[in-house]
Amino acid sequence: MPAAIEVRKVPIHSVADASELAKLIDDGVLDASRVIAIIGKTEGNGGVNDYTRIIADRAFREVLIAKGAPAEQVKGVPIVWSGGTDGVISPHATIFATTDVPEDDPSRGEQRLTVGFAMSEPLAPEEIGRTSMVSKVADAVKVAMERAGITDPGDVHYVQTKTPLLTIHTIRDAKSRGKTVWTEHTHESMDLSNGCTALGIAVALGEIEMPTDADVMHNRSLFSSVASCSSGVELDQAQVVVVGNATGVGGRYRIGHSVMNDALDQDGIWAAIKDAGLDLPERPHHTDLDGRLVNVFLKCEASQDGMVRGRRNAMLDDSDVHWHRQIKSCVGGVTAAVTGDPAVFVSVSAAHQGPEGGGPVAAIVDLS
Repeated sequence: MPAAIEVRKVPIHSVADASELAKLIDDGVLDASRVIAIIGKTEGNGGVNDYTRIIADRAFREVLIAKGAPAEQVKGVPIVWSGGTDGVISPHATIFATTDVPEDDPSRGEQRLTVGFAMSEPLAPEEIGRTSMVSKVADAVKVAMERAGITDPGDVHYVQTKTPLLTIHTIRDAKSRGKTVWTEHTHESMDLSNGCTALGIAVALGEIEMPTDADVMHNRSLFSSVASCSSGVELDQAQVVVVGNATGVGGRYRIGHSVMNDALDQDGIWAAIKDAGLDLPERPHHTDLDGRLVNVFLKCEASQDGMVRGRRNAMLDDSDVHWHRQIKSCVGGVTAAVTGDPAVFVSVSAAHQGPEGGGPVAAIVDLS
């Protein structure tokens, strides 16, 4: 049985800042050598060339090493950064670490937060967007579930991934070996990598049957309700973090999930918080949370028909500001209005992640 989890959200005061992680360690809240995953938002452009993710990654790993964690161990800690804090979204990180809970603690008899991590086999550029990638991601998700102590896919509420996207260099590499790639547009490959990864998650959890190559990015009826997929230039494998609940681990925290059916669906956010275990009024207000919400994690997508609740919008036609920036800002504002806190994890590019035009929502709460 895996260890219990301590999870905390901290602000990031500048691009290279990890001082709040250092403070948690200095205060004895976390042990540097027991940090197992970090998921956060950085303030870059969120695109292919968003180097704030690399800067933040280095800052947080350097703190862990400086505070006593072995360098080789820190190198393997999954740190997933989603670039782009458009609108009111505030840069922050959510830190997961193992902790000790007494054997006779009553929480061990209830479902509590658990985390598992795995890396897929290497992904060649010609596999991105194709069923071979779906299969490799699905295999890694199953390994991460096992490491989290989860046997029932229904106990998985959030799967955060980081996968490679296509760059000019990797496209050229594929061509040099006589291979083709799904797209030669590097920015489009971000959506592609995320969507294909989500299908792998859905297959692993039994949400869908194995799709075909033709389904990828086209059959939007195929999706995972717990996938949160991000992509970047900093790796060549799928990095998979499975977060769910298990009996026996104990601890203070629990996770739940739901979906937003469109960009304005506040009820979907509240449903995830309630699913995590908080008892809230029928029409809750952020003051009802009373500090018990650790964080929410969302994916969002501009609806392909250019409509929200029967009203036309121009996001997909805008040549000045890419729709990635616009929908992220919109859903970030909606989410912050629900939680009362702008430090929310809202990530764009939600193909095959939640219903078309909407997206999945996960919420971690403190039940202590």
